[in-house]
Amino acid sequence: MDFPTQFNTYVTRAEQGIDTCLPAASTRPGRLHEAMRYSMQAGGKRLRPVLLLAAADLRGNPLHDPLPAAAAVECVHTYSLIHDDLPCMDNDDMRRGRPTAHRQYDEATALLAGDALLTHAFLLLSTRYSSDSELSRELVRELASAAGSEQLIGGQMEDLLAGKNAGATGAQLEYIHLNKTAAMIRASLVMGGLCGGFLDGGEMGTLRGLGRELGLAFQIVDDILDSTADSATLGKTAGKDARNGKTTYVSLYGLDEARVHAARHTQAALDALAKLPGDTTFLRELTSMMLDRKK
Repeated sequence: MDFPTQFNTYVTRAEQGIDTCLPAASTRPGRLHEAMRYSMQAGGKRLRPVLLLAAADLRGNPLHDPLPAAAAVECVHTYSLIHDDLPCMDNDDMRRGRPTAHRQYDEATALLAGDALLTHAFLLLSTRYSSDSELSRELVRELASAAGSEQLIGGQMEDLLAGKNAGATGAQLEYIHLNKTAAMIRASLVMGGLCGGFLDGGEMGTLRGLGRELGLAFQIVDDILDSTADSATLGKTAGKDARNGKTTYVSLYGLDEARVHAARHTQAALDALAKLPGDTTFLRELTSMMLDRKK
């Protein structure tokens, strides 16, 4: 397998899915739909839709088209970034190498664009998979759970609280990472497995475990990069966590120990992959690459 080619193929498919699954920028009200596309089509790693597409392909051609599900996952992820960047949250000026939505437009437009992307995700899952009601229900349940008050949004709340707590613990930090980051990565893999249609209950459980470990490793590397890389490389403001006194793996454990944590969770992800059926070559390469990424 040529990993870069396969990765770019998945990214291209994800971009096509995003373009076809979003309302046109000219749809009334144009400013809202333009802002939705501005944030969604700003590039980025596209990790979550790529993971979904790769999981769907584990045993060959998937039973169900995974592109609407991949677009739905990216809608929820992008909405969370738009809201995370708002002045009331992280108050950031740059995302994916360009001005954040509230800087490009205004705060109210950014807020509504995020709201619209969140709800559009569930419109996609309920309409594009309507011919298989059980699949549609499972996809909606998986994404709603990952994006809800006990996972993604709950993790964001705990993250805000930890920023004001000088005594935040490792257990609190793990809770934040498990929910703010790993939950959506886990959901992406599981939703891909559902679209693939060939995995049994135990294998789906293994996908969940893979998502947990991969999500933790990904966020720890993010913490490391925030303290070591520059803004131009990251495409977002570097060093902001430290300036804001935010609790991260680096601030809590130090740079070297944070790298040890990232490597341990990466190995656990690779161990989970070894239990999955089908061709896991791409997912193994992606997991290993994420540990050494530069942005």
